[in-house]
Amino acid sequence: MADPLFSVADKVVAVSGGLGQIGAEFVRAFHERDARVAVLSRDVDPERARSVLGDLAGSDRLALVPVDVTEKEAVEAALASIEELWDVPDALINNAGLDTQPSAPAQASGPFEDFPEELFREVVDVDLVGTFLMTQAFGAAMRRVGKSGSIVNVGSIYGLVSPVQEIYAHLGAETGVPFVKPVAASAAKAGIYNLTRYCATYWAQHGIRVNTLTPAGVARDTQDAQFQANYTARIPIGRMAEADEYNGAAIFLVADASRYMTGANLVVDGGWTAW
Repeated sequence: MADPLFSVADKVVAVSGGLGQIGAEFVRAFHERDARVAVLSRDVDPERARSVLGDLAGSDRLALVPVDVTEKEAVEAALASIEELWDVPDALINNAGLDTQPSAPAQASGPFEDFPEELFREVVDVDLVGTFLMTQAFGAAMRRVGKSGSIVNVGSIYGLVSPVQEIYAHLGAETGVPFVKPVAASAAKAGIYNLTRYCATYWAQHGIRVNTLTPAGVARDTQDAQFQANYTARIPIGRMAEADEYNGAAIFLVADASRYMTGANLVVDGGWTAW
């Protein structure tokens, strides 16, 4: 019999960025544990969803919900769709995020002094403003119906500490132009931590918990061997994370096992920030 402390059965869980590398693993993990999962994404084309989630995309305990987290009306429409289908969510995983690589213009990975203002604003709009809008709408709905809910904001180790530029230096070797890990995502993710603390204390008396989950880098097939070697050398555990290795932390933060935990930051980084 499953431990009720860690049960998420029958909970309604909304996952933004639910078709991304980590987000899709959150979706699978909650669905496997009998939650009803709303997959929120800017692009929820059924074919794309099936390519990411397989047969899971056709489950009656899974809903594909379009949302642009930077638009308040779109966020409210997504929430209304979930509420109409099932109920006000018991949990929100704020996983949607935008970094500046690999599709950003060349100047994005150049010197900080030349980083484009418009790109900085775009990343902050998704990573921080989007998290604010989602948290505001979903938390308000939980309070309106008197639901003890859990909101999990996904941060980043680069929101806690500065990127280690030496890891990326080799990426500029071929072009002869120094590669600099950009600033925007680090700055935006840093704001997540106090947004979490603010909302945690604001809603604590209403039974709504707000915590941050901070992951480290996830291994991808598209990463070059030198990057992986450089990155891994900084991790005490000695390897990058697999995409599903944050599932346990997310389940814990939604389940009753963490019912006395709010305003906290759960760091799952292989020891990166312990140096």
